[in-house]
Amino acid sequence: MSYILNRMTSADAPLTVEWMVRQYGFAQAEVEDWVANLHFNWPLSVKAMDKDSGEVLGLLNMSDYRIEEETPLIATEQPALLARLNAQRYTAVFSFIVAPQYRGTRLNYDILMNIMPELKANYDFVFVPVLHQLKTHQYWQRWGAKEFYRDAECVYYMLPL
Repeated sequence: MSYILNRMTSADAPLTVEWMVRQYGFAQAEVEDWVANLHFNWPLSVKAMDKDSGEVLGLLNMSDYRIEEETPLIATEQPALLARLNAQRYTAVFSFIVAPQYRGTRLNYDILMNIMPELKANYDFVFVPVLHQLKTHQYWQRWGAKEFYRDAECVYYMLPL
């Protein structure tokens, strides 16, 4: 497998919507709204493409939305925790999707390593919300992510940098 990693731009928004609708089964209008309004950090987002065919193999979409935008309940249930977290510099993983045939390969690692120097230089942690039904909880835990909150929809992790 040979692939190239490119940084994404706002022109990749439709691709992000397509992958999220197909992967997670979200309604297209809902995903379009998220992509339009959740402060995507396009310069830190990465697209993996097959070197020969140009086929997209995976997307890592980063976002600068705040924790309380993802889970407003934390502001009332854990205000001191939210204040401590918001006093730090962080960015969020909005979506990390790799084509099924490339899961469990080095591709995930390479995509994340593509932005790791910038993450470490500019942020204290990465905020990673994971829907309960997804299988990526162990993936993020292997990277050192620690759960700091959970609600009915997600488990919220912080990946210290």
